[in-house]
Amino acid sequence: MDKIKFGIAALLAIAGFFGFYLLQDNPLVVRILILILGFVLAGVVVLFTAQGKRLFSFFKDSVDEVSKVVWPNKKETLQTSGVVCAFVIVMAFFLWAVDSGLMAIVRLVMGQEG
Repeated sequence: MDKIKFGIAALLAIAGFFGFYLLQDNPLVVRILILILGFVLAGVVVLFTAQGKRLFSFFKDSVDEVSKVVWPNKKETLQTSGVVCAFVIVMAFFLWAVDSGLMAIVRLVMGQEG
């Protein structure tokens, strides 16, 4: 039975997609509404399948988990951002120094003046 529902959902999505292109004489707003309507109806049909119910449950559980997250305050965010910026600057200087040193060694070995 779920395969039939998935088939209907696919047909609704395809109908919305083709409706968007077949109704080129209509205003763009109408065409976009047809496209959205096709995908929304396909989504509603999918929600009535076993996999759709599990997916809806997963999204609901995900929202519950996100609400449990302890987000950093402004001070912690600024401190962490400062540490990241300092690390990026130090690494950029280090990589520049290594690159310059290796280039000097290559020029020396190749006998070029730099």
